[in-house]
Amino acid sequence: MAEGIEVRHRKGCPKADDEARRCNCKPSYRASLWSGRERRKIKKTFPTEAAAKAWLQDARVGLRKGTLVTPKPITVRQACEAYMAGMKDGTIRTPGGDPYKPGVIRSYTSSFRIRVIPQFGDYRLGDVRHVDLQDWVDAMLAAGSTPRTIAVTVGPLRTVYRRAVKRGEVAVNPAAGLELPADRGRRDRIASPEEAEMLISALPTIIERAVWGTAMYAGLRLGELQGLRWDDVDLAGGKLRVERGWDQFTKQVLTTKTRAGVRSVPIVPILRDLLLDLRMDQAKVGADHGYVFGIWGGKGNRRYTPDRPFDRATMWLYSRRAWKAANMTPIGFHECRHTFASLMIAAGVNAKALTTYLGHTTISMTYDRYGHLMPGNEAEAARLLDAFLREKAEERARLAGE
Repeated sequence: MAEGIEVRHRKGCPKADDEARRCNCKPSYRASLWSGRERRKIKKTFPTEAAAKAWLQDARVGLRKGTLVTPKPITVRQACEAYMAGMKDGTIRTPGGDPYKPGVIRSYTSSFRIRVIPQFGDYRLGDVRHVDLQDWVDAMLAAGSTPRTIAVTVGPLRTVYRRAVKRGEVAVNPAAGLELPADRGRRDRIASPEEAEMLISALPTIIERAVWGTAMYAGLRLGELQGLRWDDVDLAGGKLRVERGWDQFTKQVLTTKTRAGVRSVPIVPILRDLLLDLRMDQAKVGADHGYVFGIWGGKGNRRYTPDRPFDRATMWLYSRRAWKAANMTPIGFHECRHTFASLMIAAGVNAKALTTYLGHTTISMTYDRYGHLMPGNEAEAARLLDAFLREKAEERARLAGE
């Protein structure tokens, strides 16, 4: 076959056997060109002639620049397994160059093993088409999968293909540009100042009150709460330092979620009282060191293990039980973080400072997540505009009366 584009008719089409006859199928188009470096032809098939021409033009430029390589015949299963292994041993890293967090590794591994590999594992990596993935997405949605589930399924596969393109294992990324269902989700619960105080007061032990108080009044993530040590807490200076996290599953200390996660957070008086009560109670049994929220047990809360953080499931079980007994709606750790943000906004803290306290990478992330709570939303804008118009009307009336 000469270098260029070949029209490939489907089996049974009259034109496949006789060029003079009329085509009754939807043909594909195979583009090919010779690679002198590899001493072989590079071929790729497309559904349209325009796509084939575009690839052929880009491929010729790639050959001249030395950036075009021949796709390697590996399967989707092999690519996913290689990616999982690379994440675990640190040879494959995030786009920012950091090792993947254990939670992300677990999420990717679950996605690969439960959904991706059973569906496409035996396919050659380069044989999966964009339309195959789009049909898969549509089928998941029709079967009742939530938009969030679909997004966390497609995301890891898209990452695998992005790496494969860079390594020359495939020519194009079929996962790029997929039409995914919108994830509107539900608005996360936010406790009012009164409810936050009542939720904390309903808890029976000092350490529970301190944990949930820190979650609601300092906005720490769950892993950051578990990783907080007394050396990080400056009660006299009124601030705490977030420098590490804790992984519940691997039982190991982690860096913060992002570089911006290393930060100082102000300790408001209500939180200072909760932490001071906890430290005084721990000091009675010589446990006022190590992790702030260590494992506790025994009768009441007077037996602490400061060299290991509290267990999330245990904390949730006991706290939820107390809230149910008080006829209160339980609140989750991430909802406490949203509550902290809402309280700071209501208090007039500016967006830049809030971005720092939350450990967000950019201020746009804070605006995207909490912009609806900030001054300038619909209700606030209407109030400000109404006040402005009333002021101008009163000014006109006053001038007319003079």
